[in-house]
Amino acid sequence: MWIRRILLLSVLLGASCQTLNMPTITPTATATVTPSSTPTATYTATVTYEPPTATATATSTATLTPSITPTPSPVLPPTLTPQAAVGFVFDNWKLVDLPDGALDVLNAPAIAFLNLNNRDTVGDRRTPQPANNIETLYYLPPTSSAGRIPILELATTNGSQIFISANGRSIAYFLEGTPQSTGLYVLDLESRISARILPITSLVQRGMSSQPRWSSDGSRMAIALETGYDLDIYTIGRDGANLQNLTNAGSYDYWPDWSPDGRYMAFVSDRARCPSWVPGEPGACDPLTTDPFPSGGNVYVLELSTGTLNQISDQWTSEPPRWINANQIAFSSGDPAFGDPERKLWLGDVRTMQSREIKLADGTDNPIRLSEAWLADGSAVIYQSVSNNVNELIAIRVDGSLIGRTDEINLPRYGLSTSWSVDGTRIAVGGVNGQCPYGARVLDGNMNFITRGTAPPSMCQPMYSPDGQWLTFTGINPRVDGRVDVYVANPNGSGSVNMTSGLRGTITMLGWVGG
Repeated sequence: MWIRRILLLSVLLGASCQTLNMPTITPTATATVTPSSTPTATYTATVTYEPPTATATATSTATLTPSITPTPSPVLPPTLTPQAAVGFVFDNWKLVDLPDGALDVLNAPAIAFLNLNNRDTVGDRRTPQPANNIETLYYLPPTSSAGRIPILELATTNGSQIFISANGRSIAYFLEGTPQSTGLYVLDLESRISARILPITSLVQRGMSSQPRWSSDGSRMAIALETGYDLDIYTIGRDGANLQNLTNAGSYDYWPDWSPDGRYMAFVSDRARCPSWVPGEPGACDPLTTDPFPSGGNVYVLELSTGTLNQISDQWTSEPPRWINANQIAFSSGDPAFGDPERKLWLGDVRTMQSREIKLADGTDNPIRLSEAWLADGSAVIYQSVSNNVNELIAIRVDGSLIGRTDEINLPRYGLSTSWSVDGTRIAVGGVNGQCPYGARVLDGNMNFITRGTAPPSMCQPMYSPDGQWLTFTGINPRVDGRVDVYVANPNGSGSVNMTSGLRGTITMLGWVGG
């Protein structure tokens, strides 16, 4: 507290002077002069004035009261704020009006495809038409283009964010709209009930594409979702019941995939490198200092009935694993898109919980192996073998022996799509994403050409039906403004028929369902 004092000093001094008058001498009238007093000189008293030397000081002096010096607070390292975990719901439900016999078409293999902006006011498919943003999912039997069945109509552009079970009876789809409607929905074709089960705003969770995966019978769905600090794999029934968290371990767990018999769940996890992302837990990783978030992991297999978990390989993968059959699972390691000099192919076996690299035994293939397709029994694989100046299509057995190779089909990296027939006697080869310069290309099981068709139509995304009786693909017809249609052919790729010529708008094929 300040105490102020002000001193003002003023000194005024005055003085006066006195004069002494001389006496008057009166003359005496006598002859004798009497000596008079000697006149006294006049004395003038002089007062000398010296002003005082005291100086008035008007400076305020602040007197500080001693204060307590606070103890410095410790500087805490930045911490992660946990994110709110998404909650499952069952809202926005509705009954879907399906045509009679919609489920009957699934007793045999059918083609699932999307049709966007099917609007026609002119009648000539070469004439562009205004968009109406209506997207329809169809199931199409390969025997009749007129037999296509509309399954689901969406009043918004969904793209390909539709995920169908192998038997075709369960469908998950993502919709973006208002906060009250955006999310992941499921449609049960048997009950005809559609409902939102996850109010999420994106299928990308913590930077990972989190696509739903159905069990083969369509009864349960698996999906990876972000929790407070990590990613966990959840399963839920198509009716929204029996929710389970399969991997509540604190690590990043994602890309789930059911084995065809429903016994196992394969997924990718970073737990071998980072046991937990939860602050304070033993061995926890810290993304704010030294630990970047993962972009991949190791492949694990969970036996659902017992909860037994096995790491099937110590190889780091940046892609989802895929089951070939009930006992074998395929995955890769290395990603040339991010500068890796190799991309290796691996085959895991759940009977031994071991995996091995699959490559040509004599080492004459190139280290970058792309766009692989496996024979259903897991005994062989075909892939694109590329380097800076070599681009080959190679088929090998899993023991590394060569089946055949050709450089006749020269497609860009990641621009190849192949499909084995279920009996291994046919291999269809095409392009992807519109990069499809060739007509039908089909080889036999020894890599000899059976069909060398000419475009149009070109062959994109060839897929054999589960029973091996049909080959479907998308074809581009440059004569009609680059229009894409769905075609069906015999296993040799010949005798193709346009199955969607009666529709307008944009066609996207999803694959085979049912059967």
